[in-house]
Amino acid sequence: MDHLVEIRNLKKHFGNLEVLNDIQFSINKGDVITVIGSSGSGKSTLLRCINLLEIPDAGEILIHGNDILKGDIDVNKHRARVGMVFQSFNLFNNMNVLKNCMAGQMTVLKRSKEESRARAVELLKRVGMENFMGASPAQLSGGQRQRVAIARALCMDPEILLFDEPTSALDPEMVGGVLAVMKELANTGLTMIVVTHEMGFARDVSSRVVFMDKGIILEEGAPQEFFSNPKHERTREFLARFIN
Repeated sequence: MDHLVEIRNLKKHFGNLEVLNDIQFSINKGDVITVIGSSGSGKSTLLRCINLLEIPDAGEILIHGNDILKGDIDVNKHRARVGMVFQSFNLFNNMNVLKNCMAGQMTVLKRSKEESRARAVELLKRVGMENFMGASPAQLSGGQRQRVAIARALCMDPEILLFDEPTSALDPEMVGGVLAVMKELANTGLTMIVVTHEMGFARDVSSRVVFMDKGIILEEGAPQEFFSNPKHERTREFLARFIN
């Protein structure tokens, strides 16, 4: 099988700090990869490299066999294809919910206003936000804003959706609603890479769990094996803090 995404020997420094060291792994269509690890282990930087919000210092990121770090790439089109949902939502505060979900379709995908609106309404319904289309982001709870952010990313018809700690800024009672939307997306066969501290999601929804520590992938595997029989002492220490 040809991999949808293949990451080879990826390295990234910020000054003297080595954030990613020789990262390599591959993703097949329909995979849900959960990336876990302590703060500062390089998880978010890895996502930001895949989305080209950060440019790696070395290595390759192949999508359908093409290295996105070489040649003249249309970054906006790349980010439509490889969407990202941020910890802090990143909605446009000067636009209502519906317009947030229409803007990228019209500017990047060149869809008509009518087509963009229809797709936005469809996806806002999917995430349970159809009753808030005229609201501004400031009027919404954190969980509602994150669901709009997911709908907005989906409006671009991404092949891969990256989630950077999508529930960490939410009140505990809001987390379940966002995780339910993500689980439903995983069930549709959408390819997802999720950086999270939600171990229940990692265990129940992932096809593979990747544990990062100090800029390297220390361990990875199928969820059942990963959680029941972690190989490294460092992995066991990390999991012990979350799982009683």
